Amino acid sequence: MSALYAQVLLNGLMLGALYACIAVGFSLVWGVLNVISMMHGSFVILAGYLTCAAFTGAGIHPFAALVPVALVLLLLGYFLQLGLINRVVSQPVLTTLTLTFGLDMILYNLMNVWFEATPRRVTLDLGRLEFGEVVLPLDRAAAMVLALAMTGLLYVILRGSRLGRAIVAVRMDRDAAALMGIRVPRVYAATFGLGTMMAGACGALLALVYPITTNVTGQLLGKAFIVCVIGGLGTVPGALAGGLVLGLVESFGGHWFGPQVAPLLGFALMLLLLAVKPTGLFGQRGYE
Repeated sequence: MSALYAQVLLNGLMLGALYACIAVGFSLVWGVLNVISMMHGSFVILAGYLTCAAFTGAGIHPFAALVPVALVLLLLGYFLQLGLINRVVSQPVLTTLTLTFGLDMILYNLMNVWFEATPRRVTLDLGRLEFGEVVLPLDRAAAMVLALAMTGLLYVILRGSRLGRAIVAVRMDRDAAALMGIRVPRVYAATFGLGTMMAGACGALLALVYPITTNVTGQLLGKAFIVCVIGGLGTVPGALAGGLVLGLVESFGGHWFGPQVAPLLGFALMLLLLAVKPTGLFGQRGYE
C-alpha cells in the first residue's frame, strides 16, 4: 500500500510541475497587466503542435526544440501585445477579456486548419527507473525537471534582471514607474512575451506526456485559473505552489474517487480558497 501511495505522490508531483509551468505565465500577465489572457491555453497547444511538427517533419529532438519554440512564442506574444492589446490595456478588464477571447477564437480555428484536431504526441523511448514497485518514466521525469527549471528561470529574470525590476515596479505602481522613466508599454509587451514564452515551453514539454489537441485548450486555461487562485496572483512561488497542490489533489483524488472526479476537486478547492483566503497562498491583500 505504501508503494501505491508513493506512486500516486510521484505522479502528482510530475503533473503539478507541468501545471505550475502552464500557470506561471498566465499569472504574470494577469498580475502585471490586469489582463486575463483567454489565449493562454491555445498558446500552450500551439507550442505543442510546433514541437510535434519539428519532431516528425525534421527529426528535431523535443528537448532541442524547447528553446526555439519558446522564443517563437515570446516574439508572438510581444508583438501581439505591442500592436493590439496595448491599445486597450487601460480599458476595463471586460474589454481586454473580450479582445483576447476573440483572438483566441482566431488562433484556435487557424490551428484546426493547419494542424487539424487529431491528437498527436512526441513519443520517446527513454526508459524508466524502478524503485521497488514505484515506476518513474524518464520522459515524464525530464518534462518535470525542465518545467521546474523554466519556472525557476522566470523567477531569476524577475528578481535579478533590469527587466524584472521594471516589471515589478510597473506592477506596484504604473504611474510612478512611468514618472521614473520606465517605458510602460514596452514593459507590458515584454511581460506578455514572457508569459507566452512560458506557455511555449510548457507546450513543448506537454507534448512528451499527453496527446496535443485543440480540444483541451479550455481545460488548460481552467487549470491556469485554479493555480492562480490557489497560489496567489502574479508571483512565481505562488504559481509553483498552486501547481504542485493542484497536481497532488488531482492525483490523490483520481486514485480515491476515480479520474472523472479529479478535475472537480480542483474547482472545489478553488471555490473554498476564494471563500476562506481570496489572496491565495502567496498573494497580497489589496492588490487588484
